[in-house]
Parts: sequence; C-alpha cells; structure tokens
Amino acid sequence: MSLRNRISPENRRKSLKNLLKEKDLIRVIEAHNGLSAIVANNIKEKIGNEIYEFDAIWESSLTDSAAKGYPDAEIIGPESRYETIRQILNSSHKPLIVDGDTGGEATNFEFFVRTLEDMGVSMVIIEDKKFPKRNSLESGSKQTQEDPDVFAVKIKRGKKIQLSQDFMIVARIESFISGLGLEDALFRAKKYLKAGADGILIHSKIDNPSEIFEFAKEYQKLSDELGFRKPLICVPTTYNIITEEELKGNGFNIVIYANQLLRSAHKIMKETALKILKNKRGFEAESMCSPVKTIFEDVGFLEVKKKDMKYTKGRIRVIIPAAGKDPSFDTPKSLINIKGKPILQRQIETLNACGIKDITVIRGYMKNLFNIDGVKYVDNEEYDRSHILFSLFKAEADMTDGFIYINSDVLFDQQIINNLLNIKKDIVLVVDNSYAYHKHDIDKKLDLVLTKNKPSKERRVLHQRDNDIVRIGKNIDKKMADYEYVGIAYFSENGVDIVRKVFHECKKNHTGSFQEASSFKKASFTDFIQEIIDRGFKANILDIDKGWL
Repeated sequence: MSLRNRISPENRRKSLKNLLKEKDLIRVIEAHNGLSAIVANNIKEKIGNEIYEFDAIWESSLTDSAAKGYPDAEIIGPESRYETIRQILNSSHKPLIVDGDTGGEATNFEFFVRTLEDMGVSMVIIEDKKFPKRNSLESGSKQTQEDPDVFAVKIKRGKKIQLSQDFMIVARIESFISGLGLEDALFRAKKYLKAGADGILIHSKIDNPSEIFEFAKEYQKLSDELGFRKPLICVPTTYNIITEEELKGNGFNIVIYANQLLRSAHKIMKETALKILKNKRGFEAESMCSPVKTIFEDVGFLEVKKKDMKYTKGRIRVIIPAAGKDPSFDTPKSLINIKGKPILQRQIETLNACGIKDITVIRGYMKNLFNIDGVKYVDNEEYDRSHILFSLFKAEADMTDGFIYINSDVLFDQQIINNLLNIKKDIVLVVDNSYAYHKHDIDKKLDLVLTKNKPSKERRVLHQRDNDIVRIGKNIDKKMADYEYVGIAYFSENGVDIVRKVFHECKKNHTGSFQEASSFKKASFTDFIQEIIDRGFKANILDIDKGWL
C-alpha cells in the first residue's frame, strides 16, 4: 500500500458519477489484490499528446476467487471479499466497482450494500442468476436465471437501504448467457430499471459483439420509452476484437476489462516457475521478473525508507577504469595533458561540478603517476593479463546502489551527466548518432550500436524516448549502425545486480570466445553489454549529438 493514493470514502464514492458526466466512455480494469490495484491505478501511456489511463477499478469475483485458489461459484464469503476490497481501496484513489455475484438473498444484499457504501465503493453490479451462480464464461456450466420479479425486489431493497445518492446498483443481465435471447434481455432490463437500477450490464460470451450491439440499439429505444437513460456497461472478454471507439459509438458508457491482470500474472508465473525448474536456479528467470526495487517503489517501501532515515538521494558513484596500457602512448591515457590538465583532472572537475564527489579510479600501468586528489584509487595488478571488464570489477565493492561508468579517455560536459541521472532505467549507455558525419581513421574501429528504433532525423532532440540496444560492438557495419557508444554508461541498483550476476556466471563457467573477444578474460565492456542483452535484459540509450570528445 502506498500512502500517495489517499482519498476519503465520500470523495471516492461520488467520483464515478462525476466521471460519467464528464466522459463518453469509462475505462475500467480488474484488480484482485493491493499490488494489482497499484498497477491499475498508476499505469499510464502517452499516445501523441494524450495520456491514456484506466478511470476506475473492477473488483471481480472470478479473479478474487482464483487469486485465493477457489472456483468462481460464490464460495468466497463476504468477509474475505471485504478484505480484498480494502486492499484495493487502500492501494488506489480511483473509483471502485464491485462484482456482487448474485447479491445473495435480499436481506444479505442489504447488508452488503451498506458495507460497500461505507467503504467508499462507487458501484456494485449483481447478476440475475440463482444462488449459487456458476461463472458465465464456462460453456459446460448450467446457467439458471433468477425470476425477474424476485431480482427486481432485491434491487429495490438495496436502493432503499443506501444512504448516499452517489452509490449505484447495476443489474447484470444474463439472458444471452442462458440462451433466452434479446427479447428476454429487454424485458428484464425494463423491469430492473423500473425497480431503480442505476444501469445495465449486458453480458455475452460469443466471440463477436453482435449480441450486445443488438441489445444496445434496442436499449436506446427502451430508454426513450421510459423517459430516462441509465449507463450501459459491457465486459468484452470473449469479443475482445472490439475497440473502445466502436463501443462508444454503439452507446456503451463503461467498458470493463474484467480479468486480464490475473490471467496474465497466472501465465507468467507458470512460465517463470518452469524456467526455474528447467535450469535448476533462478538466474534465467530474472529477465521475466520485475526488479525487487520496482516492487518496493510501487508498494511504498521506498517512501517508508526515506521517512525512517530522512533519506535523500545518496552520493552518485563514478568508476573510471584506467589501468591498461595503450601501445600508442608512453603514459596512461587518462593522464595525457589537454591544454595543461590531464584528462582525468578534467573528468573529476566536470563530475564535481555536477555534485558528484564519490569517484573511484582503477589504476595499473604506471600506477605511481596517479596522484590527482579527490578520487579513490583501486589497483589492478593484472592489467597486462586481462582487459577492461576485469579491471572494472576490481572496484565491485564501489558499485553498490548504482554507479556511472566512464572510460578514462573521454571528455564530456555536465549536461550529459545530468541527463544520464534523470533517466529511470537500469542500464543506460550514452550514444551519439553524429559519428556518420565525422571523418575517422580508415582502420579505426568504433564501438557501434544498433537500436530497436532508428535515430530521429532531427538533429535537435526534442525529447528522450525509450530505445533499447539490439546490438553493440566493433564489427557492426558503419553504414548499418545507428549510433556510436561514447564510453559513458549508468547502472541502477538493479542494473548492478544484473551485471554482477552475469559477470560472475561468465567468469566461472564461460570457455572459448566471448562475443567479439577471443575469451571472456579479454572481453571489452561492449562485449559484456551484448552478453547482458542476449540474456534478455534491456540496455537503454541516452541519445546525444554533442558535448563529448
């Protein structure tokens, strides 16, 4: 439960009616516990200039029962249902619609209504089937509808007992499910609306929307006859090819995606469990899982941590591997003077200007020349027998909580570092697509990058969009590549966990060539990134076109 999603029961209860006045179509998705409610509440997608999100949450009897390991047959009692509802209410601020099954006996339904209303629920939907019901989507189940007069009395009693005008009771009509057809559905709709129902949910289990569209057309005529129109609701589980625009055009006011979150969670849980069994460990399943830190963030643990420790964002660590010997130079490259200052000194000054003071430099070749203040030195005595990757892991203890990796021979400005820290991804590499406009030595092999999405043709990047690396290395054709890797990368706390596991796994078990290297011990940083990508993890990019050398 996150404390960010706070709302009073009164304000939540009336929010659904307000949305019905403001919007043509209300988009609702199922939740079956607190975590799924957080997902339903917070998930957003920007398409063009518009933000898309779910307007409300559906507490489903099917997914509530299934999440607890029970069939959907009104076996779960009201107290258990109330606990799930409380979890959802505590984890969200959006209006909640509750699946009330048949509503039970009329007296039981009265108490159910009062409890839901007090909790801040906006709407309960009850189906006109006899207790105990069977799930409507199972073709082999016997579906027996309730006598419409008995069901209408149940609606009347529920409406009479409620205290707030904001709470809604909706009748779900099962005539298409039971095979009684359109005429029976319309007959029942009229009776239920006259009894005080605040809306109608018309249900269907065929794989196209013909039945519900036919009902919607006749429903409008019925509304004209009655002199009022109540909201019309559908649940497109089986006829999921239909779009929201089509539903809206046919007169529907609420669409409920009633079970997708539980079904997708069930599928991925089985796949993850099978992968663990197959490999006899959890490593191969890691790319299928949300990072633990993401779960912490969503459920509010990081907020608790901040309050408990008066936590502010800790010092950002930087690691600069500078141990190797370049045959083109007599001194370590990081100590080459550029206008009177070593490259390393300039790197330190730029990082300090960004507020970064925690800098680790790995030294090896001519290590006695490294005497610049303001950094921590770690020695790599094996610099002549291994490559940069092994040098980097000499500073493994300094990777905790995330770090920025910087090549020892790159100059950069503050903006690159500031932008890098603002990207909330686990692994981010700084890349530049302007290499294609520059002249290079004929024999110089660049660290080139292929990405999922091609670079923008606009030279000025207006906004940074997500883009994953597909391939990275020196053997990519320059004409095919999208970017050049500039030698700067960021790893979050979870990113560090990924690289540690992959590194030690490869160090222990890998033999033979490794990506573009002759062996893992001779692997470059980009070889290692490619291995991480090949194992199913994502490496994102920060796209720049200037500010480095």
